[in-house]
Amino acid sequence: MNEALHQHLLAALAEAPAAPLCVAFSGGPDSTALLHALAQLPAARARGLRALHVDHGLHADSGAWVEHCRRFCTTLALPCDVLRVQVDTGKGDGLEAAARHARYDALATHLDEGEWLLLGHHRDDQVETVLLKLLRGAGPDGLGGMRALRPFGPGQLWRPLLSLSRQQLRSYVETYALDCIDDPSNADTRLARNHLRREILPQLLRHWPQAADSILHSAALSRAAANTLRTQWLATFDQLHDPASGSLDAAGWLAQDAALRDPLLDHWLHGRNLPAPTTAQRRQIERQCGARAGQLPCIRWAGAELHIWKGKLWALPPEPAVAIDWQAPWHGEPLTLIDGSELLLGDPDARLAEPLSVRLRQGGERIKPAGDAHTRELRHLFQQAQVPPWQRNVCPLLYAGDELVAVAGRWISHHGAAIFEQAGAMPRWRPAR
Repeated sequence: MNEALHQHLLAALAEAPAAPLCVAFSGGPDSTALLHALAQLPAARARGLRALHVDHGLHADSGAWVEHCRRFCTTLALPCDVLRVQVDTGKGDGLEAAARHARYDALATHLDEGEWLLLGHHRDDQVETVLLKLLRGAGPDGLGGMRALRPFGPGQLWRPLLSLSRQQLRSYVETYALDCIDDPSNADTRLARNHLRREILPQLLRHWPQAADSILHSAALSRAAANTLRTQWLATFDQLHDPASGSLDAAGWLAQDAALRDPLLDHWLHGRNLPAPTTAQRRQIERQCGARAGQLPCIRWAGAELHIWKGKLWALPPEPAVAIDWQAPWHGEPLTLIDGSELLLGDPDARLAEPLSVRLRQGGERIKPAGDAHTRELRHLFQQAQVPPWQRNVCPLLYAGDELVAVAGRWISHHGAAIFEQAGAMPRWRPAR
């Protein structure tokens, strides 16, 4: 098997462009076999072969795993960079998904321009992936399984081992007596993939010995179908997408056949670094596209929210939770607000003679803009000025005592105008979303 893996990788390298190579190295058997085999090939070393190890910090032994990976790379005379990440489960993802997102984000950030990131995913991983996608109700693209090659960060993500089995890689590890990390989480059948691997697939294969071949054949057919559909919806996406605002034409999207509508939506969301919705949430988006004028539909799911406004779809990261009584004093210095937006004066050196209180909207606020004969409700001002709905609750309101004297830099009362005239600069607000 040792020669078979080397020959397999040599053939794969011969067909690939001469790009720099980087292995995502967990220290487990699969990535160990991949990295070790590549290190034996001058053709791989000539491309600047290196390793990246992600430390999730989720296990008590993660520090020891870091040192193991460094030592292993040292024995191969290869550089190994360690990326430490924080796994955020506060967005509604499970631990497994949250760790994966953190890992891929870190790898993409540390990939060099034009570099190819190699992963040790193999044939058995592909079978598991297709089954998991099926159980989650995926369409042709998901049922096509993992792509062997796709754009990733500033380079490409490459899975050169998808035609090889887990057992073939384990045999390589045994042949060379390679020391590998045994992550106990791989035995935790509470995790979906582990349960499928250890409990479900063995039973399937006992009854249908050809199940893996059949699953992979169906995946290949699904991938071919998804690629054909992609040529159609990509052309439509260019017509519906507004690059200036990042929005998507709602009526045009809704008019598409469902086979085009779903992957088009996913492509748009992923381009904005947002996760795709569930099937139920997709149907809700479709229903809300017909909302009456004046309504402001917003569909939320873990990691994203989608607004339907002015006949378009607008996708954003979730609005941060804000205490209704939040406030902060402001002397005119650049001030980062609770949602990440920034309040400042037009002249960076200007300051207010007396501090103002910065607050957020609670409802019912009114202001009489300078030069206006009437006091206006903030709600009506936002509507008339077509302020995006997702900015209205985080727009900074400036108070002198209990008097609202300015709404960001949009509306300023007579009193507020005098305050800012004395400072020699007007307020400005840079929205975060």
